[in-house]
This record gives sequence, structure tokens and C-alpha cells, in this order.
Amino acid sequence: MEDAGRAMAAARPKVVAALAARLRDLDMAEEAFAEACVAAIAAWRREPPRDPAAWLWRAALHKAFDAKRRLAVRAQAVHDERPAAPTPEDDLLAADEPIPDERLRLIFVCCHPAVGAEARAALTLKVVCGLSTERLARAFLVAEPAMLQRITRAKRKTRDAAVSFEVPARESWSERLEAVLATLEIAYAQAYQDAALADDGALFAQEVLRLSGVLVELMPREPEVLGLAALVRFAEARRPARLDADGAMIAPSLQDDRLWRADLIAEGTHLLDSAAGFGVLGPRQLMAAIHGAHLSRRETGMTPWADIVGLYDALMNFRPDPVTAVNRAVAVGEARGMSAGLAALQEIPGGGRLASWLPYQAARAGLCEGAGLLADAAGAYRAALALKPAPAERRYLEHRLAGLALAR
Repeated sequence: MEDAGRAMAAARPKVVAALAARLRDLDMAEEAFAEACVAAIAAWRREPPRDPAAWLWRAALHKAFDAKRRLAVRAQAVHDERPAAPTPEDDLLAADEPIPDERLRLIFVCCHPAVGAEARAALTLKVVCGLSTERLARAFLVAEPAMLQRITRAKRKTRDAAVSFEVPARESWSERLEAVLATLEIAYAQAYQDAALADDGALFAQEVLRLSGVLVELMPREPEVLGLAALVRFAEARRPARLDADGAMIAPSLQDDRLWRADLIAEGTHLLDSAAGFGVLGPRQLMAAIHGAHLSRRETGMTPWADIVGLYDALMNFRPDPVTAVNRAVAVGEARGMSAGLAALQEIPGGGRLASWLPYQAARAGLCEGAGLLADAAGAYRAALALKPAPAERRYLEHRLAGLALAR
């Protein structure tokens, strides 16, 4: 049933978005999809469908209608289904909509200003992308119970505020844009941290690449929209060079730059240049510039680490958070020596909370190893491995730890 699981995961964003638009209820949409998946496990074993998404859509819709009948809620919205006839969603999605994609439309809905700013991205990632509460808690560096409460409150707010599930008017886009961009950025980060695209975050890489392009078409004069699209293209350009023959992650500085995708680099460069033309700097433009600086090695033969540190310094003005600080410390280590990088890492506040964050432990391990603190490096590599990295990252960390043992 491994193939079935992948098909369900791939269908989830599209089906849940259409269900939410039809039912006007986020919880009911998620519950109906989950029930359809349970039914699919038995049904697909007997006869796999030609179109898993269509099968799940019909099954989930029937589950939702059954639930409505049992609860006698919104009885006027219950209709006898005729599977051969197109649904209103089919007609809606085929029309020339202001937001011509059901997932992007639901992202705008979930990012309604009635929902607290700190909860919009989390709610959207939960509903649209299907990220687990545990994974969301790791992404936002909060405890899992706190994240569950945040999502529950956000869903309650959409009900209490009678948030419309219609396409928002164009004049309302700007007030939701930051939350929309944050959602896509975090979704992509879930895919980027898995070089082999081996887990459920794998679906987000191509999806965010596509959706960021849709946003550029919709809002071509928004510098941060252009910046996000450039960031994703620069990062995806390195995808073909991120694994070695054993399936282990390769660090960016060791990748074969001949494998980097020139088409995506060109697209990203054009987008970032266009963003710069508006003269309004933002964090996603800086992040894209950092990726672009790494990619410049393809032309110059060297990584401009001093420039990258400067870009991280500028990014800290927008995002003085642990994520930026940890990445900056790694760049400082490359530019000024590993001991300097380790000192920068140790200056980051909130060390106790960071101890359970895998990128922090991986950065600490690499900096300690480079500074000759092999025992500390081994401890950090073990701590990173205990945090359940994706397969390619696990192999990389295991190789580094084994190399320390040989060096002693």
C-alpha cells in the first residue's frame, strides 16, 4: 500500500481545498478526506482507481454528506449526487478566476485577517498541506501542545468570524500577502531540508515552485513575491547535485556545480533583478540573494563567504531569529574561521530550545569539527541523529560521525 499512501498524499491538497470550498468548513473537509482514505485502503486493494484524486474527492464528498444528514446540519445544502454530472467546483475551477488554482485560493482563505497573524501560516500548512501538528511544532520551534492550541483557536476563529470561503477581492490580497508568502516559504523549507525528497514534504518542492510562479503572474509588482519565486528557483536549481552515489546529502560547497540547473538559475536571476528594480528590500529577496551568492561559484569557482555573511547581517535586521542566526554562524565559520563561527553560534539566545532543533545540532557539529573539537563534534552529530533526520541527511551525518572516529 506504499503507492496508495503516496497517491493519497499527492491528492490531499487538491481534494481538501475543493472540499473546504464546497462544505465551508475546514474541520469537516479534513475529516471527510481522512474517512475517504480509510475507505480507500480496502477498496484500492481490490481495484486501484485510474484517478486516485477523483476517487477520493467523490468518496469524501459522500462521507461529508452522510455526516451532514446524521447531524441534520445545513439540510438545505444536501443534494442527491449524480456522479456523471460536473459539480459546481468543476465549473468554478474551470472558470477564469482571479486566483486560478484551488490550493492558492484556500491559502488566501486561511490567511484571512480575522485569524491571528501567528496562526495563519500554521493553519494553512495544516489544512492545505496536511503537515502534522508535530512537524508544524518543529517548523515553528514551539511545543506540540502549544501548536495544537494555536491551530484549534484559528479554526474556531474562522467559524466564529463567519470567514467567507469565496475568492477574496483583489483589493484584499495585500492584507493577506505576508501570511501567504510565509506559508509558501515554510512549506518549501519542509521540502528543502530533505535532499532526497523521501518524506511527505517532497510534494511541496514542485508545488511551491508552481504556486510561486502563479503569484508572480498575479502580483508582478510585489518585490517580496518576486523574491520568494527567485528563492525557490535558486534552491531547486541545486537539487540535482544534492545527493552522492550512496544517497547521502552533499554539502552545498562540495556539490558538482555542473549539475546545477542553468534554466532555474536564469529564471531566479531575472526575478531577483526585477524585485530590486522596485527599491524596496525585504527578507525573501535577501534569502534569494544568499542562494544566488552560493550559485555564483558556478561562474567564479569560489563561494563568496564574506558577502554571504554581509547578506545574513542585513537579513538579521528583518528576522533577528534563531534560524537566521544559526545560518549566519555557519557562514561566519566559513568566512572567518570555524572558531569564530562557533563563537557566533554560542552567542545565540535560547540554547535550550535550540538543542532540539536539528539544523542547530548539525551546524554545531560541523563548526566543532572544523575547530578541532572532535569530542564535542561527535556529541553534536549524535544529538542531530537522535532528532530523526530525513534519510539523505541521516547518511550524511553518519558519514561525518564515522569520519571523526577514523580521525582519532
